[in-house]
This record gives sequence, structure tokens and C-alpha cells, in this order.
Amino acid sequence: MHVEIHKLFQQFQTALARRPQASIVESLTEPPKLGDFMDRLDPNLRLDWSGQSFHGLPSLRHKVLQRMELADACSIDDVLITAGTAEANFLAIMQLVQPGDEMIVDTPGWPQPLVLANAIGAKLHTLPRDESRGWAIDLDQLANLIGDNTRLVFLCNPNNPTGHLIPVEELRKVVQLVDRVGAYLLTDEVYRGLEWGEEKTPSSAALYERGISTGSVSKVLGLQGIRIGWLVCRDPAVITDAIVLREDSSEIMNIMGEAIADIALGDDYYPDAISRARQTGRHNLELIDRLIQAQAALDWQRPAAGLIGFARLQLDISADEFSARLLDAPYDTFVMPGSAYDRPQHLRLGGGGTTARLEDGLQRLGNFLATLQ
Repeated sequence: MHVEIHKLFQQFQTALARRPQASIVESLTEPPKLGDFMDRLDPNLRLDWSGQSFHGLPSLRHKVLQRMELADACSIDDVLITAGTAEANFLAIMQLVQPGDEMIVDTPGWPQPLVLANAIGAKLHTLPRDESRGWAIDLDQLANLIGDNTRLVFLCNPNNPTGHLIPVEELRKVVQLVDRVGAYLLTDEVYRGLEWGEEKTPSSAALYERGISTGSVSKVLGLQGIRIGWLVCRDPAVITDAIVLREDSSEIMNIMGEAIADIALGDDYYPDAISRARQTGRHNLELIDRLIQAQAALDWQRPAAGLIGFARLQLDISADEFSARLLDAPYDTFVMPGSAYDRPQHLRLGGGGTTARLEDGLQRLGNFLATLQ
């Protein structure tokens, strides 16, 4: 099996090699520093593995259920700690989907399941999101795509890159469609906790016995570098198969990362951290929205959740050309072109990171746009 590079990663590699002075691509909360956890870490911690469970630290798995509001539906044995959301998705897809199986993936969305489905030799169906309806999915179209050979439906919810959030009643209808053929439903919920309205992110693991919810501390808490995520599913075979595959890939857990994540999801750290993340994220998205409202060349559906949104470029040049020129002097600013998601007339704009860095990037973007009017 050979996995092709997806366009999003390729764009990051190309642009970051240029070392831009500013960017509007940040997708995670400003990262904390190791020193923020030092006084709570055990200096006698053995840097091997916990020796407690191949599922991951029991205390960490318990906290995952609490923070994802899954404690009433799932047990800690339904939780597997992984190397981020990406590994959780990888382990589930690679063990569930075989050559010739049918797999449905929402687009635009997280590109990982697309490249994995092609590498496996699965029959891939895409479920296009409707920009005119705020990037919602079409349930009738999904129903037409689902067949007897459908093995897995993958939805990024909250969606990357649009910020659309599938409400719980709509996800229940998705579950009904998937359950008719006995397929699995995997929802990537990495932005759970950063919803900007009253609607919370529903977890498929709570709604469906073959529902798989994945997430991590990467985006919401800014802890991408410790590579700690999770896979939650009530089907014990999914967890067992994921552990087996992980044994032949990344193997045992990252004990230092687990220890830090255990602190980060605890009552002494998480409430203040998520409050700060929400306050800064809301403010940063407001800054992006103000710029877009002032620019005839840009239009977007403001994200309902998460730290990134998808803006349509209302110009006669493509997003690739726009991004390339913005990356050149004197603007020296990185913005992700929508071609990374097969949407050549869109830009992915990120409101993560620090407000000061975002303001610098937005100022440069505004100056560039002024030359195109």
C-alpha cells in the first residue's frame, strides 16, 4: 500500500519552507509551554510506559469521557488513547475498510480519509457539502450513496475547513441511514469544545453502537506537540483491532504525553484553559469576520465551531495565484488556498494562535487586497 501526499500537507511544506513573516493559517489555540506543567509532573515518572493498560492511562481515559460528555454512554474500556486524532482515524479506517469496500467521506473536509481510502483500494464516494446552506450535508444525497457494501461513513464534525456543525437531530438521521446497512460512522470531533452557539458537538459514539468518535488535546488546548488523542467506540472489536494495528506501527503509548494530557484535562487546568481558548478564539474569528465584511473580494459562512473558516474569493484570479502572490514580498504572508481541498476559488483562514500574530497577517492581507481593487 502506498499513501499519496495530500494537497493540504503539500501546501504546508511548500509555504513554510519560505519562512513567511506572517500567516493566517493557525488552526489551534495558542500552545502552552512545558513549564506550565512542570510543577504537576512526577519527576520520578518512568519514561517507558504506564504498565497499567494498553488502552492508555485509566485516569486519562476517564477524563476523556468526562470532557466529551460520554460518561453515561461509554465506559473507559471503550476509550483508546492514540497519537493524536490522526492516528485514531488511521487505526479505525485501516482495520475496518478493506479493498473493494465502499467508504463515504464529506468534502471539503479533513483529507486524511480520502488518501487512505484510495491507498486501501476502497470504492470512495464523496459527500459534497452545500456552501449555499452554510456547508451543510445533504441527507438525501447521503441516503443515495449508502448501499449494502458501505463499510464506513466519515464525517468531520465540526467540519475542517468550513466550521459547519452537524446538530444532534441531523446526526441521529445519519445514524439511522448508516445502521440500515450495518456500517460504521466515524466522526472526527477534534474541535469539540469550541462551539460558538448553543449547539454542542454530538458524539457518534454516544448515539450509535457502531459509532466512532475521535478527538485530541491538539486543537482546543493547543497541545498538538504531545501527540495525544483518542478513539471512542462501544464495539470492543474496533478497540481491539486498533490496539493490534498500533502494536505494528507506533506501538506502546507516549507516557510523557499521557501524563501531560491527564493534567490538561483535569479540573485544576481544563476549565481555565478552555475559557481562555474560547475567549481568544471568538475574538480572533471576529477580527477575520470584520476584514471579510469590509472586502468585496471575500465572502464566507462564519464558522459555527472551531478556529478555521472557508472564504470564497470573489476575484478573477484563482486562490493558488492569490496565495502565491501574498506569500511574495512585501506581504510575506501565508494563507491556505482552497485547492488543498479541491476548491480552487476558496481560502482557508485560521483564527488560532495569538491575536497579535493574526492582526499582523490580516493587516498584510488587507494591504494586498487593496492593490487588487
